[in-house]
Amino acid sequence: MMSATIGSVLTSLLDVVRVRLQSQPGPSPSASSRLPTFLQLPPNLGVTACCREVFWVQNQSQFCVANTAVAPSTSAVMDEAIISDCAAEETQRRTYNSTLDGIRKIARNEGVWTLWRGLSPTLMMAVPGNVIYFAGYDWLRYSQKSPINGRVSDQYAPLAAGSVARVMAAIAVSPIEMLRTRMQATSTREGNVLRSTVVGLKDMVSTDGYRSLWRGLTLTFWRDVPFSAFYWWGYEFGRQRLATVRSRTAALSGEPSGELTHSQLLTDSFLSGSASGAIAAFVTTPFDVGKTRQQTVLHGPQTNSAQLPKDLPENRAMPRFLWHIYCNEGMSGLFKGWAARCLKVAPACAIMISSYEFGKKYARNANERKRGELET
Repeated sequence: MMSATIGSVLTSLLDVVRVRLQSQPGPSPSASSRLPTFLQLPPNLGVTACCREVFWVQNQSQFCVANTAVAPSTSAVMDEAIISDCAAEETQRRTYNSTLDGIRKIARNEGVWTLWRGLSPTLMMAVPGNVIYFAGYDWLRYSQKSPINGRVSDQYAPLAAGSVARVMAAIAVSPIEMLRTRMQATSTREGNVLRSTVVGLKDMVSTDGYRSLWRGLTLTFWRDVPFSAFYWWGYEFGRQRLATVRSRTAALSGEPSGELTHSQLLTDSFLSGSASGAIAAFVTTPFDVGKTRQQTVLHGPQTNSAQLPKDLPENRAMPRFLWHIYCNEGMSGLFKGWAARCLKVAPACAIMISSYEFGKKYARNANERKRGELET
């Protein structure tokens, strides 16, 4: 619980940027670098004062007229340059080009605390999710009663244990994760974020039932199961390599290589967790993009799934949906937000696993001392 809370608080600011980067539609690989037309602008573009009463006719700025209550004959045709500059300014303000650009624009336009939006559901999700995740992994990996004990070789046991533990954790926290993702994808310009998100979830449940709270769970499995498999495999491999290097160094120096001290354990687990977490996060970014798109497009705020067209790309099976993203946006579309994801996941994994391992060692030593005192 402590490791989950610490890691979530320190790294949650990058999660808002990741969701915004992944949920915004991207241009196709063949799109021109010129100012996008109205049809290519994001659907939630929003308008500034100079564009608020303007609508576009047949996507031609020269036919832009004022949408007022006066007669059409008295409506003045606005200057094309002013409209183009206004649209370009608003597009740039609402488009995030990179992780740092997203942090800067969100903090400037919506306030610094927006970067920590969704922290409450993140903690609500992180504490039970990681309790199930870490405890489940330890039990599956080392307990004599584990179903994978004796059935999976020790080399591949981290993959199996990490995958099963993540499945159990994902099922438990999926409704909370949907709440968090929708809160992070919602702009402050849409009013009270928490209220609009909860209202949207209530409408979704009343229309589609409580099972709708677990929508996107399949995509969560696609993302989290391979991530956990790669992460735990890489983590244990890294710990073993560091232990080997330390043993060789101790042998060369003539020092005994006994049990790891608290500082050595903390260093080894931090380095191994950070490296394996970053690699696993990068490899599974396409699945994270697919999951975020489904939850923000199909189940975003003010979205009623009954009114959505059935031929939306987000309704496709995950491999076909990722193929659609690749065909329309290229490889960059599949790896959108990878930097924010890696910058968030790597330190989160390092902090959580190192504090978890340190806590286990401390508790084990305390129990051994207590047992020795009782025997004495």
